[in-house]
Amino acid sequence: MRRNTEAHRSPTRREYVKYGGTVLFGGLLAGCTGDSTSDAEPANAENQTQTAGTEPAATTAEGGSYTVSMSPVGEVTFESPPETVFTRLTHHADMAFALGRGDGVTAMHAPDYYDALWNQFVERLPGVSLDWSGLYSSWEPTKEKLYELDNDVHLADPASVFQLGSWSMADIEEIRDTISPWFGNSLSDRHQDPPTEWADRYQYYGLWEQFEKVAQAFKEEARFRALDSVRQEMLNTFADGLPAASERPTVVMVGASDLEQDIYAYTLDNPGFLTAHTRPLGPHDAFDGTVESGSTVDFETLLEADPDVMLFLGGMQPGTSMPDLRSTLESHPVGSEITAVKNGRLHPQGARYQGPILNLFQLEMTAKQLYPEQFGTWPTYEDGPYPEIPEDEQLFDRQRVADVINGNVGDE
Repeated sequence: MRRNTEAHRSPTRREYVKYGGTVLFGGLLAGCTGDSTSDAEPANAENQTQTAGTEPAATTAEGGSYTVSMSPVGEVTFESPPETVFTRLTHHADMAFALGRGDGVTAMHAPDYYDALWNQFVERLPGVSLDWSGLYSSWEPTKEKLYELDNDVHLADPASVFQLGSWSMADIEEIRDTISPWFGNSLSDRHQDPPTEWADRYQYYGLWEQFEKVAQAFKEEARFRALDSVRQEMLNTFADGLPAASERPTVVMVGASDLEQDIYAYTLDNPGFLTAHTRPLGPHDAFDGTVESGSTVDFETLLEADPDVMLFLGGMQPGTSMPDLRSTLESHPVGSEITAVKNGRLHPQGARYQGPILNLFQLEMTAKQLYPEQFGTWPTYEDGPYPEIPEDEQLFDRQRVADVINGNVGDE
């Protein structure tokens, strides 16, 4: 582990960053430019067409360095693309994976759990592999561990790390100055209020807006454009095929935990990237604003909402049994009366903290779960990897996505 006296050492192999005169974490407004969304972002923002190239490109400086801006850290000037990557949350780990840096990730929250979950989806990408098992579990990272990992970039939100309460502003700045920059945004998840230290510089991004900035930091803009075009094609399919609002189902999303204990409920259309796979599809939230996202509910509350469809977060994680969840509801005197249970419309989901790759899969699966007549039937899921969907019923090209992850971008 480095000593603090190394604060002014020469750059290591990464020769990673210069700050180009930008004041970070100070009193100036850093990283807030006019091209962003605000917390008044429309509820369907993830469904708006985002043309490749509309986000400002990375600025090239002297000597081949380049500068990218990300709230809340402001402008960061990279000497070369990062190779090793610290992450906390899976939306950032998935971004690194999508850009061909999956093997460079050294830390993430609950790595074994999410390695198993992500691999349920990666199974359907030919020639692509992913191994996050055994990484440092970084939900509450220590400064000492970050020195030990010595990453080229901390793809994590310093405001979110500061919220943990165990980090000071001096700690945040020390890691930035002596190891490598922070470059991430997590409070866009549900447009959380930032700590007061960041209140005048925080802005919110859609999932793919942030992914574009991360791609710029890694000099992988072509990969971003290729994957974004896959998403745009799917969104166009939805725009052409979604039924009228009056014909759409009512839906609830709950955690796939022990239904006899705490049932955590989540909303479907609140601003933020946690709903990047449900908001574009426009279902009706069966709770209709009566339940706060992340709160607990009971069977009586579920029956009162009486959804047409129930979605279970984490339902595709190998440690979760969808047959057991269905059995619990079908045998419960109250749960069995819910319309979704009666009609067998109980479906698994992946994770809320989705990056671009999981987002593509979750857009497809949710479209089929909610609108089988329009987008094809979702098979009854028991266990194992993401179901094999007949090629003519797939809503995005698996081989195309696999090629991009593997670096074969091709003609754009």
